[in-house]
Amino acid sequence: MDGEKFTSVGLRTLITPEGELLLTLEEESIGDISPDEVVIRVEASSMNPTDIGLLLGPADLAEMAAISHNGRPGLRAPIPPEHMSSLELRSRIGKSLPVGTEGAGTVVGAGENAVDLIGKTVSTMSGGMYAGFRRVNAGACTVLPTGTSAKDGASMYVNPLTALSMIETMRREGHEALVHTAAASNLGQMLNRICINDGIPLVNVVRSEEQIKTLRSIGAKYIVNSSAQTFFQDLKAAITATGATLAFDAVAGGSMADTILRAMEDALGASQTAFSRYGTAILKQVYIYGSLNPEPTVLTRTYGSSWMVGRYLVLNALQKFGEETTLSLKNRIVRELSTTFASSYKGTLSLNDVVNPDFAKEYTKKSTGSKFLVHPSL
Repeated sequence: MDGEKFTSVGLRTLITPEGELLLTLEEESIGDISPDEVVIRVEASSMNPTDIGLLLGPADLAEMAAISHNGRPGLRAPIPPEHMSSLELRSRIGKSLPVGTEGAGTVVGAGENAVDLIGKTVSTMSGGMYAGFRRVNAGACTVLPTGTSAKDGASMYVNPLTALSMIETMRREGHEALVHTAAASNLGQMLNRICINDGIPLVNVVRSEEQIKTLRSIGAKYIVNSSAQTFFQDLKAAITATGATLAFDAVAGGSMADTILRAMEDALGASQTAFSRYGTAILKQVYIYGSLNPEPTVLTRTYGSSWMVGRYLVLNALQKFGEETTLSLKNRIVRELSTTFASSYKGTLSLNDVVNPDFAKEYTKKSTGSKFLVHPSL
């Protein structure tokens, strides 16, 4: 099928060898549609931390400036020289990259094997979703229930699958309770609803009284404030009550992982009757899955010899689970899309808004309740 009639404007991010980051809006044809492909008119795409990281990464946000590129608005920002040598940046210098991990919209074109999807509202995690139209494999699409809007389906992959994969990982690795940081986020609230529904003890780490109120309102039981002077004692008490030996940390930098491990060891050690120079024998595991604090992770190694800290990526976890388990998780998300996995947004941005420095200052804020949607067709 000919896709030339679908001309799409999409957002691209580029780092130049001279140390500039450019956000531009580029026009391109969708191209020929193969028998198993569909064309989605993108009507909603979420702004996840990974998307914002790709958009602006290590750029100096204080020096952002609006530009014009091929008659369309764009954005330019310098990258501090000390960041240009990082492995991640070196691998993308000179490459114009599409943005937008997940999104939803209406199928407006299809190959001969997927014509039954035309007119359906679907969601996908195929990347490049900050674009007016997106050509993807039909097998990568999830048909949303009748009456479900693209906005409702815009965030049905990254956060829901991450939250569910945390529970699946907990079960597979033999843990019985969790600790989660940045717990008042959209993902954190989803994780709370899952744990409440499934009867799983969850220790929530937040940083303000307002966030405590947010989690209390949805039924969270164990909540500790990292800004409180009694944080360590409160965390230890919550871990003692729940028996949590697994944590997922969105902070990454600083001493958060270290603090969690120390609290776990103290909680476990309190019930250990025999002395051991090696500490408790129960494994204490912290997975770092975010990077709210870009500083180095500090570990004091004062929690015995049975502990681990590792990087967690949901895509890697899903590969370990296999297709059957992953499909089961996706089916649960569809069933509970408007309840357990509902997302809230601060606002909706057009592509022009995304490349506007004033809006960029808003969507790059690392705070609860600051998540935006992108509507490329606006």
